[in-house]
Amino acid sequence: MRIGIEILPQQRWREGAELWRRAEGMGFDHAWTFDHLAWRSLVDEPWFATVPTLTAAATVTSTIRLGTWVASPNYRHPVTFAKELMSLDDVSGGRVLLGVGSGGTGVDADVLGLPRLTGPQRQRRFEEFVELLDLLLTQDRTTWSGEYFTAVDARMIPGSTQRPRMPFVVAANGPRGMALAARSGEGWATVGDGAAADESQWWQGVARLASRFAEIEAEHGRSGMPRYLDVDTAAYTLDSVDHVEDSVGRARELGFTDVLVHWPRESGVFAGSEAVLDALAERLPDLRAV
Repeated sequence: MRIGIEILPQQRWREGAELWRRAEGMGFDHAWTFDHLAWRSLVDEPWFATVPTLTAAATVTSTIRLGTWVASPNYRHPVTFAKELMSLDDVSGGRVLLGVGSGGTGVDADVLGLPRLTGPQRQRRFEEFVELLDLLLTQDRTTWSGEYFTAVDARMIPGSTQRPRMPFVVAANGPRGMALAARSGEGWATVGDGAAADESQWWQGVARLASRFAEIEAEHGRSGMPRYLDVDTAAYTLDSVDHVEDSVGRARELGFTDVLVHWPRESGVFAGSEAVLDALAERLPDLRAV
């Protein structure tokens, strides 16, 4: 079991740099930041851009893997995003994990003033986004004409540091998204059902999703893909190390290989104590074996 931590991009870098250094020093396997322009209840709070934050994090760390949780086509074009990812992978020395999803219907979907897409439209756009990103990051020149995106002789030289490209961790709860993960990804990610009534119901939903993904993975002739679970959706697990340990054990039983928790904030969503985080860091070697 690998354990990662999510650090929201809310601090000015003079404070934020230390969080990323500490995440590596604590022994987390990977560290992520939300890929949004603003997020839910924090929409009027400070919020910095994802790729510059991860690029800066790459310069103050040396071993921890760095990821987007999760990038979407809501406000991104594959050509410009691929160039940013190629550069980030270079600066980090090949430590990038690309978490990617279809994009929700919140602030990010409306900020550019574009028409709202239906669920099926967002799924088709997502599939096109992932396919084009894959082409851009694995070949020097790409021309593409699709329903949602166009690329005309787009150059990506010298290409990703990781070959053939950085791993794609595809976030999905529906069958078409899971099929995309099995077909084009190096990992599958989920946050479970955010509308679950309580933590018990949430875990029941996660179990159903894990079972369905295993079926879809097998249908695509694959097995043993990494599975990433954000365990802080129904309840904040860092209220105690025991809570995290219980969540890690449950996730392992369901076949997950990677668990993500959130750096504690002072108030509001993910509010908690850094003392618990420090205690968790001391238990990481044991938790990996849970």
